[in-house]
Formats: sequence, C-alpha cells, structure tokens
Amino acid sequence: MLIAADNSGAKSIQLIGIPKKGNRRIAYLGEIFTGVVKKAAPHGQVKNGEIVQAVIVRSRKESKRSDGSYIRFDENACVILAGDDTQEPKGTRIFGPVAKEIKDKGYNKIASLAEEIY
Repeated sequence: MLIAADNSGAKSIQLIGIPKKGNRRIAYLGEIFTGVVKKAAPHGQVKNGEIVQAVIVRSRKESKRSDGSYIRFDENACVILAGDDTQEPKGTRIFGPVAKEIKDKGYNKIASLAEEIY
C-alpha cells in the first residue's frame, strides 16, 4: 500500500503488478508499477477501484547511492502518471520530498513539481 503524493484525488494505492518484470511484487525508487486506487477523494480525477500507472518517489526501504550514502524515507509514496506510455504526472502538485533518483531516471516534470528533492 502506498500513499499518493500528488493532487490527482487518490489517497491510497495498492501495487498489483510491475510491467515487464514477471511476477515480481517489490518495486523500488523510480520504477513504474500498476496499481489500484483503494481510497480516493470524492471529486478527484481518479476514482475508487480505478487501475492506474504510477512511479515510486519515496520508499521506506533504503536505497544505496553511487557515492556510498543511503536514502530512506518514513513512508512509501507514489505519483500517478497520466497515461501508459507517458512520464507526465496526472496531478499538478507533488507533496513532500522526492528522491534524487527520480530526476536521474528521467522524470523531470515530477522533479520540477516537487517541493523538495533529497
């Protein structure tokens, strides 16, 4: 279960699959996954039960960086993407910090909308 870190209307998202990764059930920072919206705001862009594509921007599992340091967050959070083949976010705002790996993997729009990049 992940928290939605954008203003698309979703509040909680459950990971149900990772495209092109077989039956793997664990996704890491910067990976796109398929999820289902479990809780949503009543007047948001997405609704309960809707299947969406999202990218992980914060994770509780530490991630090692090339300089030898580690990054870890307090919660698992994701940003919902607009379409299947696009890397643009559906929402117009991103709440909370975002890992630097997001910008490194080519999600420049998400990184520019983020409040803070760690």
